[in-house]
Amino acid sequence: MPQEENVKSAGRRLTADDWAQAALDALGEGGLAAVAVEPLAKRLGATKGSFYWHFKDRAALVEAVLARWEQRGTQDVIDELDQLPGPAERLRQLFTHVIEYAAQGREDLALLASVDQPAVAAAMKRVAERRIDYVAAQLRLLGVPDPQAHTRASVAVSIYHGFNQLARIAPQTLPATDELVDAVVSRLLDPQR
Repeated sequence: MPQEENVKSAGRRLTADDWAQAALDALGEGGLAAVAVEPLAKRLGATKGSFYWHFKDRAALVEAVLARWEQRGTQDVIDELDQLPGPAERLRQLFTHVIEYAAQGREDLALLASVDQPAVAAAMKRVAERRIDYVAAQLRLLGVPDPQAHTRASVAVSIYHGFNQLARIAPQTLPATDELVDAVVSRLLDPQR
């Protein structure tokens, strides 16, 4: 097994997390094709030997990137939201977060472009289901009956994907975040509006 290299610019040894974060950044900047060993090594000021110290191959790195994306973009957000006192506040904060993310984050769209790859498809499916389940649970806490809660949650997650795309192609068409959040939350809670 190769020895892990000491990165001169950072003055410390690289970890698997360092590689996974650099790969996640590269994913957002250039899509899944940018998650490649040599460019990442250059970005980190490392050699390929450092990479192979932590990962068997590129597929293992892609799995680590998908796990990191899933954790940071879904579970960490849910954990933070669960600290808020009530479901209406959680939904409001969730949509504020996702609308702000849509203006900057590119990882979801990059992964969507590679959804034909089985590992990406499986991760995106897990994330979509987890997000829908979370929103539906909040709606049920607010008294929305179960089948309607699931349908509304599916629509809400679809809206997020639309925001994400529209923020890339025509950001000037999106109203202010507060206005968007008000529109989404009010329609989730009272679809007759």
